[in-house]
Amino acid sequence: MDQLNGVAGTADGDEINLLQAADERARSYTATIGNRRAWPAPEALEALSAFQEDFPEHGMTATDTLRLLDDIGSPATSASTGPNYFGYVIGGVLPAAAAAERLVLAWDQRASTFDSSPVSDVIETQAARWILEALDLPRSAGVGFGTSATACTIACLAAARRALLARAGWNWDRHGAQGAPVVRVMLPETAHVALIKALRILGFGLDNLVRLPVDGSGRAIVEQVPDADDLTILCLQAGEVNTGSFDDFAKLIPMAQARGAWVHVDGAFGLWARASSSRALCDGVEWADSWTADGHKWLNTPYDGAFAICREADNMATAMSSEAVYAPTSASAQQNLTLEFSRRARGIPIWAALRTLGRDGLRQLVDRNISQAQHVAERLRAEGYEILNDVVLNQVLVRADDDERTQRICRAAQASGVAWFGMTRWEGRPAFRLSFSSWRTNQENLDKLVALLVGLLRDVKN
Repeated sequence: MDQLNGVAGTADGDEINLLQAADERARSYTATIGNRRAWPAPEALEALSAFQEDFPEHGMTATDTLRLLDDIGSPATSASTGPNYFGYVIGGVLPAAAAAERLVLAWDQRASTFDSSPVSDVIETQAARWILEALDLPRSAGVGFGTSATACTIACLAAARRALLARAGWNWDRHGAQGAPVVRVMLPETAHVALIKALRILGFGLDNLVRLPVDGSGRAIVEQVPDADDLTILCLQAGEVNTGSFDDFAKLIPMAQARGAWVHVDGAFGLWARASSSRALCDGVEWADSWTADGHKWLNTPYDGAFAICREADNMATAMSSEAVYAPTSASAQQNLTLEFSRRARGIPIWAALRTLGRDGLRQLVDRNISQAQHVAERLRAEGYEILNDVVLNQVLVRADDDERTQRICRAAQASGVAWFGMTRWEGRPAFRLSFSSWRTNQENLDKLVALLVGLLRDVKN
């Protein structure tokens, strides 16, 4: 087979040349990221039809495949790793994290246990220690590196249910759901879809969830939270997805835990405030039983990098355990802390980012984005926009003077390619959300964003 030629066990010249070509194309893409459209031009989107080929009878050359991927694919990317992308809290991928990702890809390790990849096990263990230090969470907690907030939330909530039922004398592993005591879940009305999805997959039943009333910032109203018990999971938020607000951990967590409840905190991006000058926003969050957060948001690591943290590491290790007779390992191995048995070392880029930033650099990154959000909010308010949230974090929730204009402005901004952000709904009406989380975004980018929005506001009024 010509596509598989070369000497077995070695890398021949063609393979090395192909990897060099891929690296050159990747470097070219990265070098131009600041000048790329934030959203692809119409012609780039139309060109994607080139990928709609029949399955080839005879394989194409790897060089031709790479050429098609770059020549047609690269122009059709959203420049989400660039400085003018303000949607979905997507960071810009720190150079150290991107470089680590490339090397890890070349290693191609099954990073499940020490026996399958010693280097992955050691580095991910170190990354876990640093995460707990950076977020100032219990140092003995277990940390599992997963694909997303959804996957990590599944791990945490599975551990929560299993532990609560064990205290009630029910063996979840052996007896399962049929006949089990009912575990109640309480969560704010504004809970993120990732949490809802995790609860749905785990079989809690959407109709069975206790939705907590929230205030004008999307925070659970303390006085209206029902009494918990020792078969309750209370889910709270560090960084509501639209407003960036924080539940009152200092009041709610002790109230729930005094009655034996488990408290889980969804901190996909907001938990990073613990590492910033705004850490007071998270006062009391360290008392929770489990937490989830993403590296691929505010830490600016490549996508597919998140983590689940459980105060009692054994609770997560027993819930996620995947011991096999041919692959015995320790309870702290990543295969016993995450959903995957076979997995890649997604914690290594997180380690690279933390090592390169250090405590000061991490604080500066988060502080800077918060300051940028507040700066843009002030300027837009002065120009006639309504800012719907108290900008305490990196989220700015914006509305024009009527709903139709709000939507027109968002569509026009997206089509312009100058910047990209998305629509949302707040209190039943359209709004758009600006998220500041990229290390690449500077004052020039902020000025361009404000100028675009000011110009569009004037255009839609005419």
